[in-house]
Amino acid sequence: MPNLSTEVLFILVKSLERAEKRNFKLYVKRNSASADLKIIQLFDALDKMKEYDEEELLRKNEGIQKQQLSNLKAHLYDQILSSLRIVKQSENIDLQIHEQLDHAKILYNKGLYIQSLRLLEKIKTLTKQNNQVTYLLQVLFLEKKIESLHITRSMQDRAKQLSEEIDDANIRLEQIAKVSNLSLQLYGWYIQHGHARNNEDRLALDALMQDVILEKIKTSKGFYERMYRYQCHCWYGFITQDFLMHYRYAQKWVDLFEQEENMKVNETAQYIKGLHNLISAHFDLRNFQKLNDTIAILENYSNTPIVLNNKNNLIQSFIYLYIAKINKHFLEGSFSEGLAMIPTMEAQLKEIDLYLDSHRVLVFYYKIACLYFGAGKPAKAIDYLNRIINWKLNLRDDLQCYARLLHLIAHYELGNMELVNYLSKSVYRFMYKMKNLSTVEEVLFNFLRKSIQSGGEANSLLANKTIIKKSFANLLETLSPLANNKLESRAFMYLDIISWLESKIQGKEVQAIIKEKFELQQH
Repeated sequence: MPNLSTEVLFILVKSLERAEKRNFKLYVKRNSASADLKIIQLFDALDKMKEYDEEELLRKNEGIQKQQLSNLKAHLYDQILSSLRIVKQSENIDLQIHEQLDHAKILYNKGLYIQSLRLLEKIKTLTKQNNQVTYLLQVLFLEKKIESLHITRSMQDRAKQLSEEIDDANIRLEQIAKVSNLSLQLYGWYIQHGHARNNEDRLALDALMQDVILEKIKTSKGFYERMYRYQCHCWYGFITQDFLMHYRYAQKWVDLFEQEENMKVNETAQYIKGLHNLISAHFDLRNFQKLNDTIAILENYSNTPIVLNNKNNLIQSFIYLYIAKINKHFLEGSFSEGLAMIPTMEAQLKEIDLYLDSHRVLVFYYKIACLYFGAGKPAKAIDYLNRIINWKLNLRDDLQCYARLLHLIAHYELGNMELVNYLSKSVYRFMYKMKNLSTVEEVLFNFLRKSIQSGGEANSLLANKTIIKKSFANLLETLSPLANNKLESRAFMYLDIISWLESKIQGKEVQAIIKEKFELQQH
């Protein structure tokens, strides 16, 4: 591994906790020759750096020669991972099984066939208890190898039994692979496009859901078969805005983990994601009490050792908790109160910047922008929307489109009419190119164009409050029926246009309108 990227090594070193760093040094000193202590020197140098600078590293560490650096980095990377494997082994069932399998192979290679078979039987039980089908197949193949090459006196009906077990494991693995592929395709579709935009999108998604694997595993009792099947229906319901379906299968997803508690340890990230989807479903269905209850479950779970001691689980629970809390402010209309958590949230985001994927960052920027807009601070909303608009990656077409639309409306709120006139054309072109123009957006763009027509008409509109209110009322009357149309309602998921129009008509802040609606729903 001589061409190891320095950035990859640097990030790995920076990701280590204090105990992991201490364990690494003990591991190297205990298991390596004295010549290998140079990697500790390199490790310390990287650990002290805030940003990687190779020239500075070589200048301050004369014992490290430039021609040695590539091999040293590769060796250091391997040694860090080896030390982490020892520390993290007890936390991962797959690492435990892998180690036991290694032991069984060692026993076999020493000619201790019976001992190897006995250990394999124990491993087999462990794999079944923890739904580790891939490892089960490895165990069965090693058993078959031993039985076919050596006389173990255990062959009575053993050949038939082993063959049946292997066939069953192969069938299960094939089914799990196919349904997990389908789940990934659906999720990938959402990451690229967001919610279904038109009939063409619906037909494409329906075609995916016609996959025969969903029918094949419908009655399966296997954990992973059920989990991925629930996920497929969950993603489909969410993308097509069938929120009852989304809720029903998100609940099944979470219930599956409640039925098999040990899988919360083995698949913690999947359990956390299931809770996140259940929270999202309650938000979309306006199930306020259940929303609060599920947020509390996620918050309590995020403080358990299995989350606190695992960086991946910790980051995931942090992301989903903050998204849930922001959504709760959206639901309550408490936008101004929600602004109070932004400094803490951004500080924590900065700490985990190395681990965040671009999709999550975009979602956070959009949520924060909506908080500011709802709180009556369009200028601050624009700051965050610009971050999305200037993003270079081809990701989340929907967020890119609606960030531009909200950006346009924010400038309208600020009275920047010349800029709105210019932006409306470019935003329209962008949304048209991305196939993101529905009737809602067309009507909204027509309204904005009329509001900023050249000549005196725009000025008279701005000057005459009665005319302004009437124009907003007409727009509200046009858009309100579209909120119940699934292919049109996606726009209302990204922007609460109805509440914004009502705020303009009633002369109130957006958050005041939403808060009134929320309080009425609670009675």
